[in-house]
Amino acid sequence: MSAATTLDPNPTTTTATRWSRLIDGVRESGQYPTRAEAERVTRVVLSALGGHVVGDERVDLARALPEEAARVVAGQIPATRPLTAAEFVDSVAARIPGATPATARWDVSSVLSVLGELVEEADPGLIDRVLAQLPTGYALLFGRAELVRRG
Repeated sequence: MSAATTLDPNPTTTTATRWSRLIDGVRESGQYPTRAEAERVTRVVLSALGGHVVGDERVDLARALPEEAARVVAGQIPATRPLTAAEFVDSVAARIPGATPATARWDVSSVLSVLGELVEEADPGLIDRVLAQLPTGYALLFGRAELVRRG
């Protein structure tokens, strides 16, 4: 089962079920041995992302996410400066005991690729808007090719 089939944008689906499906998608994508590990990594990545998405995109992102994920994203203080994609991965590595840049890159990509699918099903085009406000390089973390170099 792919992450896309794990996620359900149906508005009648409970937020707890959507959170569970997000975590299950991350567990599958990242090949984490336990659901608890996938949830821990998801929370760390979402908290890091929450400080870097601002304005209308932050509000729309929170609306498109399960309530539990929205609280993690919305509860972050905006970053004082945007991090490059590599710095973002390093910041996640610093939050995960024993992580290296390589394992953190795996964690970030595992979460953001599944998150991107979930958000796109709920609000098509939102991830493009989020990526437009982030420095170059984040598209790859969301599992997308970066076809246009932005300034």
